[in-house]
Amino acid sequence: MRTYRLIAPAKINLYLEIIGDRPDGYHELVMILQSIELGDQIEIRSNGTQTINLHCNHPLVPRNQTNISYRAAQLMVDQFPERFANYGGVDITIDKQIPVAAGLAGGSTDGAAVLLGLNLLWELGLTIPQLQSLGEKLGSDVPFCVRGGTAIATGRGEKLDPIQDLDSLWVVLAKYNNLSVSTPWAYKTYKQQFGHTYINDLTGIQSRSSQLHSGSFVQAISDKDGKKIGQLLQNDLEKVVLPEYPQVAQLKEILQQAGGLGTMMSGSGPTIFTLCQSQSEAETIKKTARQAIQDPNLEFWVTQLSSNGIQVI
Repeated sequence: MRTYRLIAPAKINLYLEIIGDRPDGYHELVMILQSIELGDQIEIRSNGTQTINLHCNHPLVPRNQTNISYRAAQLMVDQFPERFANYGGVDITIDKQIPVAAGLAGGSTDGAAVLLGLNLLWELGLTIPQLQSLGEKLGSDVPFCVRGGTAIATGRGEKLDPIQDLDSLWVVLAKYNNLSVSTPWAYKTYKQQFGHTYINDLTGIQSRSSQLHSGSFVQAISDKDGKKIGQLLQNDLEKVVLPEYPQVAQLKEILQQAGGLGTMMSGSGPTIFTLCQSQSEAETIKKTARQAIQDPNLEFWVTQLSSNGIQVI
């Protein structure tokens, strides 16, 4: 039976600004998304049947159609029924290394890997833009995860403009494994508290987006100016998540005090990350923060920024 193995990298948000409402119920966003080397391993194997089977080593990951990887496979079956009939079903095995419910696009990147894997397994010959277009049907982060690297994301996060790759910096990630934050809750609460600041005319939205494209953050990335990048980190969702989750707020404060270039929450959290110039600096910050918070539920990861999306092993 034919098999493909893929690496599915996680992502962090270096910048997340909520601009306004959208008619589809989502929010209008302007973000800078960044791949990191921490990733899941996905194996996709032809099984000679007409079924999709999903396996994962993590007990909290569902193995049914609520899982985005399963839905990615079902989407490919629906889009390409002749290939499914010819090649048959697949066993999808996820070796989970990305923390679950962490604001790191762990589910989305696995779904992106399934799209790419089935493209290869069924010899569809789809291009990256075509795979990204399919990914939009699964979730806002999936199109970015297909290609990875560094990109400005607008709309609900699915419209991507790749920019200069930023792969020279290191990052410390920290998350309480017994804590998760509901993304719908975070956006709903933000709207309740800050909806009066929303821009809902197309000209205003485009203007805010173009400001980021031509602004100092993108310039700092182009210059690979780690210190400036650290100073410009922004995530609007911190305004509602940190007051509600004092553990996360304390974790951010401890990591900030430990050093590095800049510290911020990724996505809707609850993962906090600190950018660093080197692996040794990252390891020192991890050690300092671990000593400051003696909690067995608190986990740390040290990894590097990456210019890669889904990769075939």
